[in-house]
Parts: sequence; structure tokens; C-alpha cells
Amino acid sequence: MQKILIVDDNKEIREVVHVLLSNEGYDVIEACNGVEGVEKCQEADLIIMDIMMPKMDGFDACINIREKTNVPILFLTAKTLDDDKEQGFNCGGDDFLVKPFSYKELLGRVKALLRRYQVYQGKEVNQNLQSENLVLDAIQQSVKVHDKDVSLTDIEYRILYVLMQDPKHVYSSQELYETVWKEPYYYNANNTIMVHIRNLRKKLEVEGKKTKYIRTVWGKGYRFE
Repeated sequence: MQKILIVDDNKEIREVVHVLLSNEGYDVIEACNGVEGVEKCQEADLIIMDIMMPKMDGFDACINIREKTNVPILFLTAKTLDDDKEQGFNCGGDDFLVKPFSYKELLGRVKALLRRYQVYQGKEVNQNLQSENLVLDAIQQSVKVHDKDVSLTDIEYRILYVLMQDPKHVYSSQELYETVWKEPYYYNANNTIMVHIRNLRKKLEVEGKKTKYIRTVWGKGYRFE
């Protein structure tokens, strides 16, 4: 049974989401603030995270959680500004759902994130990929640059895996989004892709080493080189 951690200081929201997910067969645990969420994060297969919380907000909690685990993090929040969404992705979040939300949409996001995380865990891939000093080992679920381990979120891992599978192919934003997220492309998806690509590039950087692996083909999309 997959376990989901709900991190929210609003007891009513925790209870509603808990009942909804439990009825779908998930094992649900709760945390009432960011500090408690960090403490329980390694018990979960997916985390649903509020942003505005006492003791530690969702962004700081996400940063701390990423030092412990790469499980998917879905931000569930009343914030709607693009800057807040970008900050959430920069902290290591995987998706962003704005309150009020429909139960159907929440369940759809949860199932999609868990499915992608299974891909990250190597359950749906069995190929190792290599290019110069970058090695992606799908069996060991690891990425190394110049023999240095690189910790990626499941979305970052999937983007890199897709690009490395066909280095000569230029993926448009729509093609990359629909391949990685396995969802229909939408208006602002390009901004989401740009944030994840930027974070991925930073993680692949090694001081004093050439690490230009992901090229932007202006007006067309992205490819691996």
C-alpha cells in the first residue's frame, strides 16, 4: 500500500484529504507543520504540502526534505502567483495545485506523480545511458557527473532520461511535457519545463568541468548533447 503524507496546519483540510485518499486505498499519515513534515518525510511515497504554515513554511520544509528523499512533493496552496510556483519548483517541488481544488483533480495529480515516481525508481526502465562524463544508471537509479553522484527529483530524472534516449532529437516543449508528465500540454506548461530544465542544469554542473549537456534550440525546444 502506497503511503501519502499530508502536511498542512489546517486540520479540516487534512481530514478531508485524508478521507479522500484513504477511500482510494492509500495509507495516509499527517503532519500539522513543516517541522513535523520533515520528520515524517521518509515514511512516505508522496507528500502533499501546504505553503503557509507555522514553525517552518512549505518551501523551507521542501528544501529540508530534499536532503533526505526524492519522493514527489505536491504543493497544495492558496497561492496563485507564478513567482510562488517557480519558487516551489526551485525548492524541489514536483507539482502545484491551487485551493480550492476538485477531488477529481487532486486524485489525478496524486496518481500521476506516483506513476512517475515508479519510473524514477527504475520499475519501468531498464537501460543505462552514458555521454562522456555523465552516466545515468536506471537499474541503480543513479546519475553521476565526473564520478560524482547527482541527486535529482523524479521529474528532473525523467527529463534527463528522455533527452538522453535520443540525443539528436529536438523535443518541443509540448512533446517534452507530454512525454515526461504524461498529461496534455497546457498554456503555462512551458514555464514549468523551463524551471525544471534550469534546476537540472545547475545540478549537472561541476566546478571547473565542462557540463553543457542540455542545449536549448531556440524556437524549437531542447536536446541532449
